[in-house]
Amino acid sequence: MALKATIYKATVNIADMDRHFYHDTTLTLAQHPSETEQRMMLRLLAWICHADERLVFTKGLSAEDEPEIWQHNDHNGLEMWIELGLPDEKRLKKACNQSPRVVLYAYGERAGHVWWQSMQSKVINYKNLSIRFLDDEQLSRLAALASRNMTLQATLQEGTIWLSDDENSLEIQFAEWQRARV
Repeated sequence: MALKATIYKATVNIADMDRHFYHDTTLTLAQHPSETEQRMMLRLLAWICHADERLVFTKGLSAEDEPEIWQHNDHNGLEMWIELGLPDEKRLKKACNQSPRVVLYAYGERAGHVWWQSMQSKVINYKNLSIRFLDDEQLSRLAALASRNMTLQATLQEGTIWLSDDENSLEIQFAEWQRARV
């Protein structure tokens, strides 16, 4: 018998001071049986960082031809492709060819740094690609906020994210490994 996804509900209040974007929403996240809580929470954080009414979670791990999150415009054209993990160059190239804006959220300190050393020279010419890295300590603190019914407040300003629930509060800063140049 196949394992089923675990469903999480997140009510999120977002104040993105840099974009002057303020939004309240309730999101439903399906945690794939092979997905860790850390990865699922990073997926939620990536959504928060780019929050928009047209930003949607995809089938994720269940679909090889889709990113984790994407955004389409009013004409169903792809505007943004958001990926998680440490993908190979072929996948990043595909994403950069299909979308004008690609953001990769990398994680996993040991493997991440090795991956970046091997990929840095290969992806430097992908001008529409941003790569953000979250270290293990911050990722663990983020995962500690996970619950089946979450209520989160997020404030984003100048590269810092303050995320809190009723009991916990944390400050998150990504390492910018590559910034898009478009």
